[in-house]
This record gives sequence, structure tokens and C-alpha cells, in this order.
Amino acid sequence: MEAQVHWHQRLAFSGTAGSGFEVPLDSTPDVGGDNSGFRPTELVLIGLAGCTAMDVISILQKKRQEVTDFDVKTYADRSTEHPKVFTHITIEYTVTGHNIDPAAVERAVQLSSERYCTVSAMLAKAAPIEHKIVIKEAV
Repeated sequence: MEAQVHWHQRLAFSGTAGSGFEVPLDSTPDVGGDNSGFRPTELVLIGLAGCTAMDVISILQKKRQEVTDFDVKTYADRSTEHPKVFTHITIEYTVTGHNIDPAAVERAVQLSSERYCTVSAMLAKAAPIEHKIVIKEAV
């Protein structure tokens, strides 16, 4: 696996990887950026959310859960000192569907956290990760 960034101007870059997609990166004007792209730390959290979301929805589909909507939000606390690493991460799963089995969702989250999600496994070595589950009945 490889990835690269290409500098455009000031703190603006474009990132690419083996998949061929491109993502804009930048920072805020107060540190020299133009606010024209994602912050690298935001992409880490998006990577975490995407990794665990793919695991959980795949497991729920195999368990024949009737999911009609699914969101994963990530929140991170950071240290106040540079390099401002993550000190605590919360992942919130919101599963909407018909007669969703809470035990199935809990097990899917557990399997993602403990076995399948590479990003979670890496970040858990740096900061504690908390999981929250919200289940909503579809109307």
C-alpha cells in the first residue's frame, strides 16, 4: 500500500493512493492555509469511521438485519500540546431499521473493534476508543 501528496500552494495539497482517487488537503488561514480541503487528522477520523462502518454493515447484512439507514460518527479529543495527538476517541453508530436486534449490533461492533478494523486496531494503540450504539426503529 502506498499514498502520496502533491503540493499546490501555501498549505494546499492533493492526496492520492493506489485506488486512484484524489482528496484535497489544506489547513486554516490562521496557520497559513486557505481552508480548501480536509485536515489530515480529519481524514484519520474519516478512515476510522469508514473502516468500522464497512465491517459493521457487512456483518449486520450477514445477520439478516433489516437496516434502512446507517451512520457512524467519530469524535476525538486532542492534547493541547504539540503534536496534539488524539487522547480519546468515541465512535457512535446509529442504526435505523425494522426490528433491529441490539445484540446483533453489539456483536458487529465488537467484531469490528477486536478483529476486523485495521484503522481501529492502529488507533487503539495511541488512544482509548469508546463505542456508543443508537438503534432507531424505521417508520
